[in-house]
Amino acid sequence: MKTEKGYVSFILHAHLPFIHHPESEDYLEEEWLFEAISETYIPLLLNFKKLEEENIDFRITMSLTPPLISMLDNKLLQKRYIKYLKKHIELCKKELIRTANDKKLNDLSHYYLNRYSNDLYVFKDIYNCNLINAFKYFQDIGVLEIITCGATHGYFPILYVNEKTVKAQIAVGVQTYEKYFGKKPRGIWLPECGYVPEADKYLKEFGIEYIITESHGILYADPTPVYGTFAPIVSPEGVIAFGRDIESSKQVWSSISRLSW
Repeated sequence: MKTEKGYVSFILHAHLPFIHHPESEDYLEEEWLFEAISETYIPLLLNFKKLEEENIDFRITMSLTPPLISMLDNKLLQKRYIKYLKKHIELCKKELIRTANDKKLNDLSHYYLNRYSNDLYVFKDIYNCNLINAFKYFQDIGVLEIITCGATHGYFPILYVNEKTVKAQIAVGVQTYEKYFGKKPRGIWLPECGYVPEADKYLKEFGIEYIITESHGILYADPTPVYGTFAPIVSPEGVIAFGRDIESSKQVWSSISRLSW
């Protein structure tokens, strides 16, 4: 007899610190965004599309933070991403010639030429340079739930020295979400997963139903949760809290665990 034991929640946190330098044509830190678009955001969207086309009824929750959304919506950064891709495509073509007598390196050059060329096509011709709407599409059809984050990804336990700062972080996070997705967010990934009980009233005020917090935010609750991080708990204000799974998190964040991959 099959026994139903529970559910697994896949929650992705998409965030980058806000970096934009219109005064410079070639600023190194802006490449963080460009690399993330090519290595993470476009591959995610392409895989979501593949799952949809294969009629696989998937469910994923994903944050898009206000700093990241602001950069993805920036027209100059969009143009610079296209310039970034064209520069890498040109380099790959030169590498094809340079590595003509080295099959291994030549194959690698072919791979990246195809990869960057496809990124350029997808970004310009499929998504019209608008990755926010691309993610919104999957939310609108019901397979992706996008959640918000603090306005600047500021760490609540430190910011709470001024209570109004935490309120502003939540308020702007919700307002940014509404601007781009046309409705209020149900959930929030707490910046750096940092929780302070005093923020609950503001989370409730701005319509947040659930939060993603660090493992110890659940394990050290009072009273101690019976199921640890394997089940959500509810605060006195009625905000539902989900904790990150310790072992899964180690596979992503621990420098020691990752060495064994």
